[in-house]
Amino acid sequence: MRILVAPDKFKGSLRAREAAQHIASGLREALPDAQIVNLAVADGGEGTAEVICAAAGGEWRECNVHDPLGAIVTARYCAIENGATAVMEMSEAAGLWRVPEQLRNPETASSFGVGEMLLDAARRGAQQIIIGLGGSATNDGGFGMARALGFRFFDAAGAEIGETVGKLLRLDRILRPAALRLPPISAAADVNNPLLGHRGATRVFGPQKGAAPQQIELLEEALARLGDVVARDVGRELRELAGSGAAGGLGFGLVAFCGASIHSGFDVVAKHIGLEAAVQESDIVITGEGYLDAQTLHGKAPAGVARLARKFGKRVFAVVGHFDGAPGVQELFNGIVMAKPLAMSAAEAMKDAPKLLRSAATRLAAHIV
Repeated sequence: MRILVAPDKFKGSLRAREAAQHIASGLREALPDAQIVNLAVADGGEGTAEVICAAAGGEWRECNVHDPLGAIVTARYCAIENGATAVMEMSEAAGLWRVPEQLRNPETASSFGVGEMLLDAARRGAQQIIIGLGGSATNDGGFGMARALGFRFFDAAGAEIGETVGKLLRLDRILRPAALRLPPISAAADVNNPLLGHRGATRVFGPQKGAAPQQIELLEEALARLGDVVARDVGRELRELAGSGAAGGLGFGLVAFCGASIHSGFDVVAKHIGLEAAVQESDIVITGEGYLDAQTLHGKAPAGVARLARKFGKRVFAVVGHFDGAPGVQELFNGIVMAKPLAMSAAEAMKDAPKLLRSAATRLAAHIV
């Protein structure tokens, strides 16, 4: 029996590679004769660059950038294909993990550092850039990133606009830098939300980044104004584009200011790690991540793995921290095993994640023989 173990990260506790190792360890206790292959996956969220870099044998590069609050930090990205392709995550520069919980405020958080990472990769000769869009602290539609690239924003009186997202309410004109040279950019999105509306960047993801209820309307109106001016000056309506709301609207900004294309993050990762071939060569596929819910159906890695397994007629199971019973998710899998006991707190489960995953995988083995 050949089993493919292909989980995403268990956020807050284990990287995808570590999760795969612990699941495989639990399976071996019950199925010592099984041939188990580990292949960590991602979907454009945190861990995307690490997964692709490991599969492609790339090398890590570092650069100094501004974090969401303006402090100088060291960010890293991976160079693969002899440096021809740079693989990065926006969260390295502008991730929520960079900002202490008490300081989180998407009205002031900036994606400026993302632009600095893009420029660093271009200066080092990258002919293509892949950027994962998950885990952002920002909700600025790529406003900060664009300023780092040399774009200038003006109000109707000719005064330049900078700093906070709210000032975009006065936006009247955008001036493009004359000398900007970037390679083709592929934005790997882990969600397919549009920029605006009830499924947009602000209303869906703003609260988890620290947006207070009274800020939601301001942020929504600011991004709407940015969308209006871009539509007029760029000549493209991008606000309803799938994935434009990813990373606080950075998906929108990358397309508008960099000419990027947005892709399913899972599809980008699957292509670079050879996931389809690995699924075809397996008898059983096991995936997982920390939490399965309704969002799983909209671009998340476990759903992508499950659909690929179904395509080739393979049984597929999920080992997860928790499953909330969201409609449509259960049907993707032949079985779902929760690692976290219902009575255990999330904090305790994160601390005991290795042991819980091994135990869950051992229990799962009884269902797959």
